[in-house]
Amino acid sequence: MEEYKFWQQKRKIKQFLSAVVFIFILILGWQYPLLGYFIPLCMFLGIIIGLVSGRKWCDWYCPRGSFYDALISNISPKRKIPAFLKSMYFRIGVLSFLMLIMTYNLIRNWPNPYKIGMFFVTLITTTTVLGIILAIIFHQRSWCMFCPIGTIVNLIGRNKRPLRIDSDLCVECKLCAKVCPVQLEPYIYKGKGIQIVKEGDCLKCGLCVAACPTKALK
Repeated sequence: MEEYKFWQQKRKIKQFLSAVVFIFILILGWQYPLLGYFIPLCMFLGIIIGLVSGRKWCDWYCPRGSFYDALISNISPKRKIPAFLKSMYFRIGVLSFLMLIMTYNLIRNWPNPYKIGMFFVTLITTTTVLGIILAIIFHQRSWCMFCPIGTIVNLIGRNKRPLRIDSDLCVECKLCAKVCPVQLEPYIYKGKGIQIVKEGDCLKCGLCVAACPTKALK
């Protein structure tokens, strides 16, 4: 458990620093609209990293995800995230809707860089407020379940650096599920021998690996 505590503390420090950057961007963006281009940059980086490492970006590299985990988790009841928020139909619907809004606003405001930047600031502010509301009602990572970039990376990177479970070592203590920031349950993949945990939403955070008392996860 000492390894888990060390890993968790290290992750918290990184998330806190990333969250501070996010707060500054969010506040200053209303005065300096060009900071809004930080948003498409994050989208681009999330997809590029996703092609290699799945949703690793969403662990602490994502400033908004870090903001939810580092700060908003303190006021979240951490209830079970509703299944419909994880549904791929719902997620693709949200992705399509937001892509349409983005395309419309880019065309409407082109080529004014300030208006485009302000659109991104407005978009990130609105969706962040929605995420905070969901965090207060359910869980701090509720938004991450249907975040457009998260959905894209789920589809293109679900087989990248997959978690593996050694069924011979797993004792079904369920600690992996308890420490998972997005409520995944690796132990349910227990079968015969080493099994691949097919979860496109795995953040590659390593908390379950560090917490496993029998080292069944890699």
